[in-house]
Parts: sequence; structure tokens; C-alpha cells
Amino acid sequence: MFENSTKTSLYATLTGVFTASLIISNIIAGKTFDFFSFTLPCGVIIFPIIYIVNDILAECYGYYKAQKVILLGFFMNLIAVICYNVTIMLPAPVFFENSQAFSVVLGSTLRLLIASFIAYLAGSLVNAKVMVKLKKWDDDKLFFRCIVSTLFGEGLDAIIFIFIGFYATMPVEALLVMIVAQALFKTVYEIIVYPVTRVVIGRVKSLPD
Repeated sequence: MFENSTKTSLYATLTGVFTASLIISNIIAGKTFDFFSFTLPCGVIIFPIIYIVNDILAECYGYYKAQKVILLGFFMNLIAVICYNVTIMLPAPVFFENSQAFSVVLGSTLRLLIASFIAYLAGSLVNAKVMVKLKKWDDDKLFFRCIVSTLFGEGLDAIIFIFIGFYATMPVEALLVMIVAQALFKTVYEIIVYPVTRVVIGRVKSLPD
């Protein structure tokens, strides 16, 4: 991945990883799963990758370039959703037996789509902004920057997505538990993989422009 790479070429790779992960997350976001005694949206499976790449972009390329990738991811996700819904509306041949299943998986409700889009934009931009602001304050504490920015970004993401997407479908107490559990799950995930994040950031910083 790093052999014969430059910061510019790697930026394109990170953009691809970020955008693909976001589109995947939108497909699986509508399903929840039981994690011990907690209920979590399946988006937590892929969202940590998004925030790790977000940290790398903000740390190595600055807020402006991170913001460009975040906005690109948003518009590519929007295009994907439009394509899904156009595909669902097209008449299927009689021998296509999985038409309903296809619609269930890819035809997310408008409410969940709005929740996902708003939460993604707000959480990702806050994550990148906090990362850059903390770097100006102290350039040496990478671990602190990664974890605190994730707490802010993931916390805001969880609050927006879960309240918009699931409010009135379950008790408020359950929503609050989901918010806390999701934010903590993703933060713990990032703590666990922080050594990888640190190594990647170090390698990217050492690359020529």
C-alpha cells in the first residue's frame, strides 16, 4: 500500500476506502443486533473504519481535504441511494423471485436515510474538526486526539441517527442505552486498533508529497 506511494496517491486510496465504507454502512444501517445486553445498529460494524480513515485524513492532510472527502462520500452515498430506489421501481421479470427481498435490503425508509445522512455529515465533520483543533493545541498527543475526536464525532453521530431513525419505535430509555452503547463500542474499537492507526499515520506523514 505504501510502496512507491506519495501523499497525493494515498489520498486517492483513502478517499476510495472512506466512500466505499460509507456506502456499505448505509446498506446495513437499518438492522440492529444484540450485543450482550445491548441493542446496536449494524452500522457499528463498518463505521469505526470510516472514523479511523477520517482521523488519518484530518491528521495528515488537514481539515480542508478531510472535509472534501466527507462531502464526496455524502454525495456518492446519495447517488447510491437514488440508484437503489430507481432499481426497485423498475418492473422485474416474472422469473425474478427475489424482488421483494431486494427491496427490503436496499429500500431503506426515508426516515432512516435522513437520519443516516445528517448523522454522518455532522459526526464526520465534528470528528475531523476536533482532531485538527487538538493538533494545534498539542501536536504530540496523537492517542488523545484520536480518542477525544471519536468521542465527540461518534457521540453526535449516535445521538442524531438513533433519535431520528428510531424515536417512537422503542422506549426513550432504550434509545439512550443505544446511543451510549454505540458511542462507547466505536470508541473502544478505535482504542483497540489505535496501534494500527498510529503506524499508518506515521507512514503517511513520512511519504513525499
